[in-house]
Amino acid sequence: MGGTKILGAAVGKEKILYRTKRSTIFRKNQNDYVTDLKEIIDKILSSSKLKKKDAKAICIGIPGSLNPFSGKIGFAPNLGIKNFDLRKKLSKHYSIPILIENDVNVGALGVKNHGAGKNAKNILVVFVGTGIGAALVFERKLYRGSNFVAGEIGHFHVLDNGPKCNCGREGCFEAVASRTAIERNIVEDINSGKRSILIEKVKEKEKIKSKILANAIKHNDKVAVTRVSEACAVIGKTLASINNLLNLDMIVLGGGVVEALHGFMIPKIKSSFKIFSLEDAAKGLKILPSTLGDDAALMGGVVLAEEVLKIKIK
Repeated sequence: MGGTKILGAAVGKEKILYRTKRSTIFRKNQNDYVTDLKEIIDKILSSSKLKKKDAKAICIGIPGSLNPFSGKIGFAPNLGIKNFDLRKKLSKHYSIPILIENDVNVGALGVKNHGAGKNAKNILVVFVGTGIGAALVFERKLYRGSNFVAGEIGHFHVLDNGPKCNCGREGCFEAVASRTAIERNIVEDINSGKRSILIEKVKEKEKIKSKILANAIKHNDKVAVTRVSEACAVIGKTLASINNLLNLDMIVLGGGVVEALHGFMIPKIKSSFKIFSLEDAAKGLKILPSTLGDDAALMGGVVLAEEVLKIKIK
């Protein structure tokens, strides 16, 4: 469940049986998110012809801090959710075990077990989309932190007097370098008179999604190229600082904007990373795009269910 879209699927051990996707609608009433999720879960069950008794778990990834064992969301700023017991609310509708986890943590489980991270020990998985989130794998195990908040790199402070973040602070990493930040900067450029093939999208107040950005980059649109390049520079610099601290084997980049623009973004991120990285810390490090795309989180749900419930998914 992301800030832009909600993706749902029926997933077996190595196979996605059915999938569905819809835009995320920002809800002022938190309980409305329960209704949205129930509609999607019911659609998955009916369209995939799964019976409730055949489903072993419902796994939900949320972009924010939460307690995966209690199922309570502490803060998901891009959804406006705070102190909300999602599992308790959903459990009224299903007898199936419900697991709630940070969305990037679920994605990291997919990357570690089914994607680029199969042979790596220490991995940082970063999703760049509506916001920026990360997950840490140390010695092949997911690291959640003392209060289950590890990986919230989107709220690193990277710019004094910078743009306001949905968390309420100014100059956060995701307020400077996420797709939302890129979109905001492009809109400001066009409204100030700069020429761009995105001008009609801005006039019509259409959201500049990742595929639209990719098309603008393909046509060498100066405004889009400039703003995405600026974001890449910040991403590379921030990742270098993290790796100087942690000395990782691998950094895997995913999320909607990277998935759509990895050919343009990854080289620029690597270039910035090299400038700010200690030479020894970067030795042997691989920076890769996720090969699984959206499927990272879907496959990660299987891993989560098997680990938490001590079961085997067929």
